[in-house]
Amino acid sequence: MSNDKTEPKKAFESEKFLHSRAGRPLRILSEHLEPEARFEQFGVSDTIVFFGSARFCSHDDAAAQLDAARKEGGDVKAAENRLAMSRYYEAARELANRLTQWSKGLEGGSRRFVVCTGGGPGIMEAANRGASEAKGLNIGLNISLPFEQNENHFLTRELAFEFHYFFMRKFWFIYLAKALAIFPGGFGTFDEFFEVMTLVQTRKVEKKMPIVVFGREFWSEVIDFQALVRRGVLDGEDLKLFKLTDSVDEAYRFITGELIETALAEPGGRGELI
Repeated sequence: MSNDKTEPKKAFESEKFLHSRAGRPLRILSEHLEPEARFEQFGVSDTIVFFGSARFCSHDDAAAQLDAARKEGGDVKAAENRLAMSRYYEAARELANRLTQWSKGLEGGSRRFVVCTGGGPGIMEAANRGASEAKGLNIGLNISLPFEQNENHFLTRELAFEFHYFFMRKFWFIYLAKALAIFPGGFGTFDEFFEVMTLVQTRKVEKKMPIVVFGREFWSEVIDFQALVRRGVLDGEDLKLFKLTDSVDEAYRFITGELIETALAEPGGRGELI
């Protein structure tokens, strides 16, 4: 008979338990507490969040892909579309850069209005890249997915997160946000956009947040906002909850102007969700 004795494990050291159904509340709680500890460590109390497609690329990359498609007999039409849509990548990059420079120039020198994205490629990469090029902190709230969502390399390493639960990731997007910039995208962007608008419309988010919806041509084609008003499912006033624009200058002026009047006029801290 063996005299070997297996020592019992503490519950919080049991990987089997932590990954079990019974351990789910602890996994959820950890996705609240661990980011909170890191944000406090780096003095991050407010952000400007960028949403948008993971499928866009920079102008230079899109131009190179188009050139390759023409030379090698590839899908020229798809490459031409990528080049056309790359303008949104460059717009997000420029806007994030300018907002980061503006926030760094605020009196007091505290880290405020840090650019925050979903941490992946496309518009997310563009915004993280713009903030990084302005030598500012930037945040990536990544999500584990079977495709698309590889972490971009422009993130501030200490502020790169990996979430399992979409709803905890969304919590951190909105909890710290003082402004949002929503660029063209697919299902994920639509989900984020409409959830934010629902929270704002129903006043579950009480703080005043400037919201820019960037890309008038895209959004006007995919969502007929005026039709929603005509059909009576939206009030005309609801369309004033966000600003639709094609201009980086206009987006920058709107966001900074609103933040000066609202967030900067109030004591620092996080905007609570009801």
